[in-house]
Amino acid sequence: MIAVTGGTDEEFREYVLARGPALLRAAYRLTGHPSDAEDLLQAALVKTYLAWDRIQDRGALDGYVRRAMVNINISWWRRRKLEEYPSGELPEPVAAGGQHLPERVEQALDRLPTRMRTAVVLRYYEDMTEPEIAKALGISVGTVKSTVSRGMAKLRGDLTPSEPRHLDRTG
Repeated sequence: MIAVTGGTDEEFREYVLARGPALLRAAYRLTGHPSDAEDLLQAALVKTYLAWDRIQDRGALDGYVRRAMVNINISWWRRRKLEEYPSGELPEPVAAGGQHLPERVEQALDRLPTRMRTAVVLRYYEDMTEPEIAKALGISVGTVKSTVSRGMAKLRGDLTPSEPRHLDRTG
């Protein structure tokens, strides 16, 4: 929570101590996750603290904090990227004794030509920028871009199952 001391700060601290648990429960209802609720409440309390001197009606503080939580949560929700996409295709299961993805990636990397493998590794494993890779390999930035692009296409081709299975939509 926010550490505050002194006059107005003491009033804010007392408010947080008195109303914090109820506000945290409201934040949990908004997010559904304890750690997200704590983050949400903390962000709303920061906004409230910054506006503390402008809030005339101290009886409306809960409403102010709750409205801030709703607005912040909506803002976070809008910024969040959808990381899982529904699909009608199921990936091939790993056969018993089969290889896991990290091993398959390493083998696919080993099959790439040396310069292509080096460019991909520097870009995605070492997190180097294209200009840094160009300087390190003594090639142009355009060559780095095309080399990395072709390398990633080859890796995708090596790592994609040949025939995806489709979900049975009957029944």
